[in-house]
Order: sequence, then structure tokens, then C-alpha cells
Amino acid sequence: MQSIDQRELLMLQQYLKEYGQQAEIFVSQLEMLENGRIEAHAAIEALEGMMASDDGIVLMQIGGGATVRVKILEPEKVMLAIGAEVVVERPNKEAVEYIKERIIEMEASQKKVAETLDRLRSQMNEINKRLEAAYQQSMAAGQE
Repeated sequence: MQSIDQRELLMLQQYLKEYGQQAEIFVSQLEMLENGRIEAHAAIEALEGMMASDDGIVLMQIGGGATVRVKILEPEKVMLAIGAEVVVERPNKEAVEYIKERIIEMEASQKKVAETLDRLRSQMNEINKRLEAAYQQSMAAGQE
């Protein structure tokens, strides 16, 4: 194995640090996508529950562990945020379909981010191997 000079070692350590920071960002993105997916599934459940309610009364969480009973006046109409602070009114079933499509998009994004994270971790492992080999080499040279 060829010897690695000090500059290359420093460069490899810098790459490792930068890749570690990038990996943290990708992990955060995965968490955000997963939270969005869970929230979307909960919204679908709530919308379907509203339609199934005979009397229009459902439980609504208001935060802090508090839940109230509310009567939904128009369970067939949903105000749906579609992005850029734009909200549109849609029939319940259309809103559910829209949210299902968003879930599919989030799952595709999760897959891409996970693949990128795997490639990044693979590169980090290669750098670690090179650094470890250089360390072992320097230890062996020091004992001679």
C-alpha cells in the first residue's frame, strides 16, 4: 500500500467531517418526511371518520393532551392546503385522494433520500478505511 502524506490525511478528515454533516441533514430530511407521512395518514383517518360519523360528532385533539368533542357542520367539505399558503375547498373524497397522492410522493422522496444517505455512508466507510490504513501504516513505521 502506498503511504499517505499529511495533507491527504487532513483532506480525508475534512471530507469525513463534511460527509458527516451532510448525513445529518439527510437524516433530518428522512425524519421530516416520515412525520409528514404519519400526519397525512392521520388526516385520512380523520376525514374518513368524519364521513362515517352518524351525528357528525368527532373527537378533536387541540394540543397539550386535550381532546374535545366537536360537531362537524359540513363533513363532506374540506379546506385543503395545497402549498404556497393556498387553501382550497374540496369534497372529502377528493381531499383524501389528494392526501394519498402526497403520501406516495413523500414515500418516493424518502426512498431517494435513503439511497443518497446510503451512498454517503458508503463513501464515509471508504474514507474511514483509508484513514485507518494510514494510521496502521504510521504506527508500523514508528516501530521500525
